[in-house]
Amino acid sequence: MLKLNEIEVVILAEGDYPTHCLPLEILNKCDKVICCDGAANVYTQTGKMPLATIGDGDSIAPDLKAKLSFIQVDDQETNDLTKAVNYAKDLGYKNIAILGATGKRECHTIGNISLLMEYKRMGLNVIMYTDYCSIFPCKDYIKFDSKIGQQVSIINFGAKNLSSEGLKYPIYDFTALWQGTLNECISEKCSIKADGEFLIILDYVS
Repeated sequence: MLKLNEIEVVILAEGDYPTHCLPLEILNKCDKVICCDGAANVYTQTGKMPLATIGDGDSIAPDLKAKLSFIQVDDQETNDLTKAVNYAKDLGYKNIAILGATGKRECHTIGNISLLMEYKRMGLNVIMYTDYCSIFPCKDYIKFDSKIGQQVSIINFGAKNLSSEGLKYPIYDFTALWQGTLNECISEKCSIKADGEFLIILDYVS
């Protein structure tokens, strides 16, 4: 799991702009932010300028597009988030935080979350922060810090022999998306072991 102090670059997508203190802190502290197309409309209103803005140019304000280092990529086989991730990878960044990738449209939310596994397969360390949780892709084994009572969900990507330590409810080789949701941490250290890939959704706690 990517730690906060390991983040090299932030990618700001065009979903709901962050309001929770944690993603906002990450966005404000990182000096390297890549915006996905129209995400630059809101980000620049904070007085900051992105390292780059990338996309097909369908939602960024025309006057802003002319001012920024806008990278036009018309490839419709990838979405703007993947275009930004590929750009960050080409720059040599490996540890990437993704913000603003959920909300507004459910199809984009589901697509962006599922793409986290693709990015891991590219050799990148990625974590998505929403206003409610952090989401990170895993393979075979993960041990992560948690708080007692913290909600956690596991989305299986075809992994087998799933087992866990520190969770309230035993996990198994579930195949439906909902089957691994709404588990609970009963330890300050939790771990999941499997043969294959899975996503973890870790809710914030107050």
